[in-house]
Amino acid sequence: MVRVKHRYLLVNILYPKRSTRSKNAAGESHQQQPDVLRFLQPSPDTLTSLLLLRAIRESIVENFGDYGAGITSASLRVMYLSAPTSTAIIRVSRAAYRLLWASLSFMTTLPYPVSEACVLRVVRVSGTIRKAEEEAIRRARAAVLRARREAEEGKGKGSGGDGSGGILEMFREKGKGPTRVESIVDGSNEEDDGEEEDDSELMDDDD
Repeated sequence: MVRVKHRYLLVNILYPKRSTRSKNAAGESHQQQPDVLRFLQPSPDTLTSLLLLRAIRESIVENFGDYGAGITSASLRVMYLSAPTSTAIIRVSRAAYRLLWASLSFMTTLPYPVSEACVLRVVRVSGTIRKAEEEAIRRARAAVLRARREAEEGKGKGSGGDGSGGILEMFREKGKGPTRVESIVDGSNEEDDGEEEDDSELMDDDD
């Protein structure tokens, strides 16, 4: 029996048209958020796995027609979606992952009831879902450390305000304690070496 091989795409959902300034109770804009938070905005609660899957299927049909719909229909599935972190893991057959990747790149809006402009950025393609999950945790940890570093630099320049609190809230479920990501960051003895990740290495070596 031949085993069907899949690819798991780790996707970040970005909202480029959202304001990066927070507002007080009177609706007045005040403090500028750290730069890292501009690209890590939480998704609306109305965004569900089924809604995202429907939008992806529509993009595939629009760009690749019946051929694209046929080659992805059996294997396409949203395995994981986190609205607070705007992160998704999407599964598809190995033969069709580039077609899915292209379809995600062509998406510019999320359908009703979200109805918001977006950019879907593929940050990793893995042969197993475990590798995709590990990469999601690694990127979340790096984002928290980067936000804290920017907040500390802002304090040194007199701008005030710790911007890391906002991003930590994104990784905390409503009514629950700290998430795994926050525990990793707060409990780790490792120091951030400040090295930038290489986005060109998107593919894992898994079969």
